Amino acid sequence: MLRALTSALRLPSPRRPLEARGCAANLAAANREIQVCALAGPDQGITEILMNRPSARNALGNVFVSELLEALAQLREDRQVRVLIFRSGVKGVFCAGADLKEREQMSEAEVGVFVQRLRGLMNEIASSAVMGLTETTRGLLPGAGGTQRLPRCLGVALAKELIFTGRRLSGAQAQALGLVNHAVAQNEEGNAAYHRARALAQEILPQAPIAVRLGKVAIDRGTEVDIASGMAIEGICYAQNIPTRDRLEGMAAFREKRPPRFVGE
Repeated sequence: MLRALTSALRLPSPRRPLEARGCAANLAAANREIQVCALAGPDQGITEILMNRPSARNALGNVFVSELLEALAQLREDRQVRVLIFRSGVKGVFCAGADLKEREQMSEAEVGVFVQRLRGLMNEIASSAVMGLTETTRGLLPGAGGTQRLPRCLGVALAKELIFTGRRLSGAQAQALGLVNHAVAQNEEGNAAYHRARALAQEILPQAPIAVRLGKVAIDRGTEVDIASGMAIEGICYAQNIPTRDRLEGMAAFREKRPPRFVGE
């Protein structure tokens, strides 16, 4: 049992970086509903996924979901990506949820397959261990799996109330419930939330990338089991960090009273 668990929690070996993707080049690819933008300069290591489907308010349609899954699969293998931000290219909206107009044209069998793909997409975003993700799986990217994710976040009683009533929440209400971490006052450009997300990404960026990845795995897996099993999961994750150069660099930087220089190895 423990051996199987250790194998499941082992981080995948990083592969060579993907071909560089500049922001300007991606913004020019207006025909794609999902665009990937790797930031440069002091923000190198932060990558943005730009959702760009203005005709449907970024609703989760077939093409949108396919392109997003493709982008996540590529980013999972890019060791240069340390933090991932989801950003809307459509002013005034982040993601409208499922594309019900498109779903209306599907057969019952097609609906079942598509909802399963949506559930897989949300799992892919939530469980990725290769990068530190700014969390978007609770309320910002509505999709399949809500009956399971919401009770784990808010508790059973409140999750039932929200799901049964279909109640809409303001940003301040979502923050008060613990559904989102931050709610910010909107600015004139309409991108205040993006700037807050980018500031958070800049806080994550200088941290040891392997420790961030393993911390995400330990939290995600550990909260699904009892405390004793969670402690075992934490131990397995920490064991993977012991032989890394980054762990030694962190200790050396602390001893020498200087900023650490992590390399992700």
